[in-house]
Amino acid sequence: MNQENGRDRDGYRDQGRGRGRGREGRKGDKQATDKQSAEDIEATLLRSRYLGPQVNQQSNFSAKKKRMRTTEKKFNFEWDADEDTSRDNDPLYTRQAVNHNGSFAGVGGEFDDEAEERARKRARMIEQRDPENGKERAKGIMEDFFRARDKARQRADRTGLGKRWSEKSLEDMRERDWRIFKEDFGIATKGGMIPNPMRSWQESNLPKRLLNIVEDVGYKEPTPIQRAAIPIALQARDLIGVAVTGSGKTAAFLLPLLVYISDLPPLDELNKNDGPYALIMAPTRELVQQIESEARKFAGPLGFRVVSIVGGHSIEEQIYNMRDGAEIIVATPGRLIDCLDRRVLVLAQCCYVIMDEADRMIDMGFEEPVNRILEALPVNNEKPDTEDAEDATKMKRYLGGNDRYRQTMMYTATMPPQVEKIAKKYLRRPAIVTIGNAGEAVDTVEQRVEFIPGEDRRKKRLQEILASNDFAPPIIVFVNIKRNCDAVARDIKQMGWTVATLHGSKTQEQREASLQSVRNGTTQVLVATDLAGRGIDVPDVSLVVNFNMAPKIDSYTHRIGRTGRAGKSGVAITFLGPEDADTMYDLKQILSKSSISKVPDELKRHEAAQSKPVRGDGGGSRKDKEEGLGKGGW
Repeated sequence: MNQENGRDRDGYRDQGRGRGRGREGRKGDKQATDKQSAEDIEATLLRSRYLGPQVNQQSNFSAKKKRMRTTEKKFNFEWDADEDTSRDNDPLYTRQAVNHNGSFAGVGGEFDDEAEERARKRARMIEQRDPENGKERAKGIMEDFFRARDKARQRADRTGLGKRWSEKSLEDMRERDWRIFKEDFGIATKGGMIPNPMRSWQESNLPKRLLNIVEDVGYKEPTPIQRAAIPIALQARDLIGVAVTGSGKTAAFLLPLLVYISDLPPLDELNKNDGPYALIMAPTRELVQQIESEARKFAGPLGFRVVSIVGGHSIEEQIYNMRDGAEIIVATPGRLIDCLDRRVLVLAQCCYVIMDEADRMIDMGFEEPVNRILEALPVNNEKPDTEDAEDATKMKRYLGGNDRYRQTMMYTATMPPQVEKIAKKYLRRPAIVTIGNAGEAVDTVEQRVEFIPGEDRRKKRLQEILASNDFAPPIIVFVNIKRNCDAVARDIKQMGWTVATLHGSKTQEQREASLQSVRNGTTQVLVATDLAGRGIDVPDVSLVVNFNMAPKIDSYTHRIGRTGRAGKSGVAITFLGPEDADTMYDLKQILSKSSISKVPDELKRHEAAQSKPVRGDGGGSRKDKEEGLGKGGW
């Protein structure tokens, strides 16, 4: 075999040469291996010295191997037919048992038609399997089912399970029932030790004599704010009520007020000059007079005097009205400050304070007068700012003499920062009651929006709406500036409607005459600025037309709140134009949250309605907001 054909050249094995070199080759290989091992050890030591030891470089875990291991050891439970010990063959289960919660054991579910059908199906199966004894066993199963069903129904009748809250007695009401009750009426409360709402006037804990007056006045069912606020107020708690206009707030604070002052000594020659027991503040003259009228319905039969103090009337006349004292004073902040500064009125024994439409008072610039009035109240009957302020027993006790802890309430439609500041300073651990969603339109008002630019087109559309005869008087038409009032009123009069106007340039007598003419049916349409947007209660308004969209969304909410009051339905139609871009986003949000209103496609697609605009101070001059906001009202 030549050298070229040897293993060292072409790779084929040369058996003879291999055997000749075997020992020498193995020795050389061993030396090379030892040398390599020494080098590897040295390299490992160097790596460990400078890089640290290598730990767990590669996991030995194998998910696949583990699954295979589990599968291989899976336990299979099988038995022969003769080993079956099912319930059908066990005499222990020939009669079904009833479990503790009223379900039929072995059938499942409550005792409804479906459960009965399952029981009958099971009985038929047993009868088919065992022709000899199955019929008797099936009969026993159905007898047990009907017996268990009757027991469950009796137990449900005793505990009230399955009944609606309106079908239960007060003693059977559970926490879940009260939760459903609050959801039904849109009531949300916040604060400690808050009592449950009242379901009816009879469960209100109001004195019998006052309940008789409530019935005589014609109040059938309490409104949501009355249901929630009256029980809280009767516990002498401070309260913040957040509710839309027309929700019955006046009676909600008047009735507990009358209960409170009924426990105080009657006014006489000795204490009548120390001022009223209760003070109610409201932002406008009309709202004050409205509260006064409502208060007299309840206070008169109880022998309490109610006096209003507002601008537009001579102060001498109001001093004369207070000559014999008054348990309740209703006032606008501006005129009340006048009386305090002139020393014709003191608040030495005032122990019950109510601020109605507090957000409106602040918006009209009455923050400073309100603070001054609250500072003028006596300090010897202030509540402690502790948990004791939530304890009805401690808050109702007398402090000595004629004094009790002062009770303060605030009612508002929104909660701006200034209102929160006043509440934090003067209210002690108040209970907060919110009806519906604060600042949103009430769901009894159907809101319609139409894009109609230009005064002439709007007047034509207004004529079409009024001529449709879809809406019965009274109707309110809102404009933004007072010079438009007379112009729009003239057009409506030419359409054949009786019309009155209400704005800041009217005298007090003219305003009262306009409102009275609308209330008594003499006037069919009232044209007004935002002056009438708050606190004016004209009954049964079927339609509100925003001839001009309100410059602020809050004003829009207050405007349309003139209809849909006291649980009745109403319609609000708003004319929009390009000048209303700043309010389009908020308007779209309000419409989308209403269950009975629709967002028009043009508003939905409008560029200004896609995002909330960045505003400065709210826009508009003081003159544009409303003229005549002097002392005592507008």
